[in-house]
Amino acid sequence: MITRTLSLMPTFSDSLFSDRLNRIDNLFSKLTGDEPLSTLPSYDIVRMDETHLDIVVGLPGWSIDDIEVLSQGGQLSISGKQREDKQNKGHTYLYRGLMRSNFNLSFSLPEYVKVKNANLKDGLLTVSLLKEIPESEKIQKIAINYHEGNPTKAISNN
Repeated sequence: MITRTLSLMPTFSDSLFSDRLNRIDNLFSKLTGDEPLSTLPSYDIVRMDETHLDIVVGLPGWSIDDIEVLSQGGQLSISGKQREDKQNKGHTYLYRGLMRSNFNLSFSLPEYVKVKNANLKDGLLTVSLLKEIPESEKIQKIAINYHEGNPTKAISNN
């Protein structure tokens, strides 16, 4: 099974070293005969608006019974274990380009981000996330009291 932990919000180091790490991974994979990490399903992280995010994972040929989405303690895990392909027994593939290996994608969710739902349609798994900041944690504008002579005036910072 191929496993890779990915941050929901990429950091500078992720983009700086990702190409080099992919090359090293491919080199070692060729030497050992193992599958490189790049055989993980491709995905997009889309900001829908200020409070909604979608993770869209490309899973062509996968059924809903082969995929599991779990959320626990700030971690989102999307895994797939494909059953044996009984329909194509006896066929000889000339080229297999669709990913068929088991996988596990793991995302660290930022604070206050919750998994809303997951949908599989047309080979795309969409996991919708919702960022809910409690009122006590939101930025609040505080009025400043201004003293001029004896009376006290409150001036709003609008």
